[in-house]
Amino acid sequence: MDYKIIIDSCGELTHRMKQSGIYETASLSMEVDGDIITDDELFDQADFLRRVAASPECPKSSCPSPENYMELYEGEEKRIYVVTLSSELSGSYNSAQLGRKLWIEEHGDDGKQIYVFNSRSASVGETLIGLKIQECEEKGLSFEKVVSVVEDYIEGQHTYFVLENLDTLRKNGRLTGIKSFVASALNIKPVMGSTPEGTICQLGQARGMKRALVKMANQIAEEGKATKEKILAIAHCNCPERAREVERMLLDRIHVKTSFIVDTAGISTMYANDGGIIVVL
Repeated sequence: MDYKIIIDSCGELTHRMKQSGIYETASLSMEVDGDIITDDELFDQADFLRRVAASPECPKSSCPSPENYMELYEGEEKRIYVVTLSSELSGSYNSAQLGRKLWIEEHGDDGKQIYVFNSRSASVGETLIGLKIQECEEKGLSFEKVVSVVEDYIEGQHTYFVLENLDTLRKNGRLTGIKSFVASALNIKPVMGSTPEGTICQLGQARGMKRALVKMANQIAEEGKATKEKILAIAHCNCPERAREVERMLLDRIHVKTSFIVDTAGISTMYANDGGIIVVL
């Protein structure tokens, strides 16, 4: 393989992506009650959710170091594409960029090309960007053209989510500028989304999870453009039936190229919390 795609572990990989030999993961880590849990293939979602539920402390996350990224840049591949979660939400993008700079300083012009994409998203947003890179490579596009096409794709991508609670996002400072929600007694569920810059915004709200998911599906259907050319991706945290229902609601409203559902890995589990749904189109 002449190229590889590195996705930080906030991006969920499908089974096919894992089997392809094209993708590598840059693992973030989580801390719960002083225990460090690496977000890798050994991540145990059920155990992690139990730990978080039992802990009085809010879990924290740490991004891969520049050295971690430099190790992943090793290998025979001449073209390396990196996809990180939004630079507004994590230091992963800056780590990958610094790792790239240090790699170039150390190795000079060895013919290796490295580009780091700021997903301005998270979770399956990163997954879809990886798939777009793979599609471009399989079409035989040049490195520069792949970068250009994928950056345009990121511009047109939209992320939506509804969570059972926003505590982890709020306590870790990821909801800057969003009014605190004091309506939990009324079971108000906000419909959230990403801004073009990659920060989090509130798009609407509804009473109860079911109504919030319907509201989100309606908003996605109304805002979706040229959806026949797009892949619909849904990530869920320990709620597969809820994810299937959201997929059904959306496929009743819009036509897409294809769709898939994945369970959240570590970082997405930490922020989405039990029952959370993330949709990217």
